[in-house]
Amino acid sequence: MTQETQLGFYFDSSKCTGCKTCHIACKDRMVGITRNKDDVSTQGVSALPGMLWRRVYEYGGGTWEQNSDESYEQNIFAYYASIGCNHCNEPVCVKACPTGAMHKRKEDGLVLVQESLCIGCESCSRACPYDAPQIDIERKVMTKCDGCSDRLAEGKKPICVESCPLRALDFDTMENLRAKYGNGDGHFAPLPSESITSPNLIVKGSRKAQPVGSSMGRILNVREV
Repeated sequence: MTQETQLGFYFDSSKCTGCKTCHIACKDRMVGITRNKDDVSTQGVSALPGMLWRRVYEYGGGTWEQNSDESYEQNIFAYYASIGCNHCNEPVCVKACPTGAMHKRKEDGLVLVQESLCIGCESCSRACPYDAPQIDIERKVMTKCDGCSDRLAEGKKPICVESCPLRALDFDTMENLRAKYGNGDGHFAPLPSESITSPNLIVKGSRKAQPVGSSMGRILNVREV
């Protein structure tokens, strides 16, 4: 599908302190946009335990080594990755959806859920390497980051971007983001390989960012994401 425009995110890990303001702001926004099966907005939010459309991963690791003179050297590292839906060019969630509920919008490239078509099978969730589609267990439909499409219609940026106190996030057309930030550093651990979905995400790594697939570290806050 040829997109008229492609929107996407920028994330600068070197600025991120792991404060999680972005994912709390995203969670708060969900209160006002809960929809029923006919895609009609209602107030209030369903019981969504553990559901976070934007998540902040703390990734760390490294080793200490003792020298012959009993001194120590270390290569310890820790950094953060704030991740939501990347509205990919090759969205595997769309390919996995059996009903067409998961789709990529032509005018701006956002990947959205037509909830009236969703049967809650979770095939999209199993396919996505970023854990973007998540099920609303009460309504039995899939939900995900929609790029704050209601805010975009008002000329605003997504709530995660505007809430970040250190401006580690940005959102725009990919053309504008590349003009502003270049092509970035490419994905780093714990993110998956970009080759899987061709995500619309430009990232800047922290000073000690580890390569994708590195065994040097692990996600340290796994119970929180």
